[in-house]
Amino acid sequence: MSGLNKETSGNFGKETSGSLSKGLGKVQVSLMWDPSPLGEPDHDLDIIAGTYSAENPHGKAAYLVHFDRRLSPDGTINLNRDSRTGAGFGADEVMTLELDRLSSSYARVVVGVAIQQNGGRKTFGDVPNTGVRVVEGYTELVVDDFAGVAGATAATVVEFVRDSRGVWECRRAVRGFDADPETFVAVMGGA
Repeated sequence: MSGLNKETSGNFGKETSGSLSKGLGKVQVSLMWDPSPLGEPDHDLDIIAGTYSAENPHGKAAYLVHFDRRLSPDGTINLNRDSRTGAGFGADEVMTLELDRLSSSYARVVVGVAIQQNGGRKTFGDVPNTGVRVVEGYTELVVDDFAGVAGATAATVVEFVRDSRGVWECRRAVRGFDADPETFVAVMGGA
């Protein structure tokens, strides 16, 4: 999976001097990994998005979008593709976030990845060729291969934050957690 070792950092969507930036609009998160060897338990990674209210941007998520709830209540976040094995070509999981349509009552969205622990403990280092890519149109916002969190079982990837003008910004936020998916969703917003 070439190109996933490069790191993109910084804030995207920020207004620069003389700019008429409206911030981020429609963003896509793609997750890739290789399947497990024949006869071993499947590698099953999941994209998870948590949406946080303006009143409590680092508290409990107002709602989550994941494999078991693939569409947000307002239709602005959608898990378009879900894989349980990593088999196939291209991205194994894809999530679309329409930040420009998200209610002003929400100030933060955190996107992470959790590894299902059904066949015993697995970390990102145990799953070959993992990679995540966050784009808006043709602009890469974040690209990562999880090498920096190889010992983790879950990781936040990116956070989208609405500034005081209502403009959405992207912040790279790759942080590892030693947590099962249920525990991860409870703590990912505090990161």
